[in-house]
Amino acid sequence: MDKKKIAISKDFSVDEATDFREKVYHLINNGEKYFKLDFSRCEFVDSTGLGVLVSIHKKCGELNGELELCSINNKVMKLFNLTRLDQVFNIS
Repeated sequence: MDKKKIAISKDFSVDEATDFREKVYHLINNGEKYFKLDFSRCEFVDSTGLGVLVSIHKKCGELNGELELCSINNKVMKLFNLTRLDQVFNIS
């Protein structure tokens, strides 16, 4: 199983997150269901960004796929810890 690797932008907020959701849902509609999201450049995630990630995670789960998050810096990881999403997502 190969995972589709996608880089997350530096500022994953309203505008970027909405475009990102459309891109990933397009991939899902074309048969992709395994994703690895690279957060190495990401420095900020807002509530819309988190909502998009949860939505994609849920959709992948419904399709027996997988969503993995990787290379999350300490600042962004604190947000995942505070929201307890670190217990929801597969983070490597």
